[in-house]
Amino acid sequence: MISSVGIVIIWIAVAIVALIILLWFFPVTLWFQALISGVRISLIQLVLMRWRKVPPSTIVMAMVTGTKAGLKLDANALEAHYLAKGNVPNVVNALISADKANINLDFKMAAAIDLAGRDVFEAVQMSVNPKVINTPPVTAVAKDGIQMIAKARVTVRANIKQLVGGAGEETVLARVGEGIVSSIGASESHKDVLEHPDSISKVVLAKGLDAGTAFEILSIDIADIDIGKNIGAVLQIDQANADKNIAQARAEERRAMAVALEQEMKAKAQEARAMVIEAEKEIPLAMADAFRSGNLGIMDYYRIKNIQADTDMRENIAKEGM
Repeated sequence: MISSVGIVIIWIAVAIVALIILLWFFPVTLWFQALISGVRISLIQLVLMRWRKVPPSTIVMAMVTGTKAGLKLDANALEAHYLAKGNVPNVVNALISADKANINLDFKMAAAIDLAGRDVFEAVQMSVNPKVINTPPVTAVAKDGIQMIAKARVTVRANIKQLVGGAGEETVLARVGEGIVSSIGASESHKDVLEHPDSISKVVLAKGLDAGTAFEILSIDIADIDIGKNIGAVLQIDQANADKNIAQARAEERRAMAVALEQEMKAKAQEARAMVIEAEKEIPLAMADAFRSGNLGIMDYYRIKNIQADTDMRENIAKEGM
């Protein structure tokens, strides 16, 4: 048998459990906190938030924070933003910061920026405190062929109206790098760039590089400029080497043609000598035939021999003089 004391203890435990369940379904404490903070929200609305799987504490604390900051927030709008996977506290903090900084930002725009994947609170802070972006080293060549390596610091401020759909930091850095290359490339000499680096900033700023981006470029400052290679000289050397190789190839082609022509002439000369030797073999026969026919006399024969002897003597003399 359970004693009366045990029954009382059981009833007290049941009452405590029932009270906890009741307070979970009916967050009276949270409702009272909102009430004393000046936020008008019904207890039934808090209960319905539970059923819609929206934490009432998140919505109530956001409304309390916004109300104390002087904002007028709608609980249904906050609840809808939470259900859309938005960051309710971040949006409310962004609205408070924008209101204090006199930046025109309403809940609809802030929620759209948040749902677009951007940190709306950081964007508002960047609008108040501009951000400095360091560009990577940008390499460009002046008209005199000298390579220049420049680094710049870009001061930007968030453009609230362009945060949704606007390009990010990578686009700004790419455009600034393009402007630096264009400015240095238009300089007659690298000395002009070293003497007046601010001219690069003026040219780049005049191009309106922040169009279509989520930022507004306030200033572009050249932090460092170094001299690289003499690209003009390197190109001239490469061109000279290429011309030399072409000339050598053409000379080798001409030499090969000359050797081939020489071989051809030698072959023709050997062929001619062979023909002469072959013809000389026919001379005795022709002379014998001339003697028999009476066309050649003995005196004619001696004259031919004398002429041949004189010719051989002259050839020997010419060989000894060489």
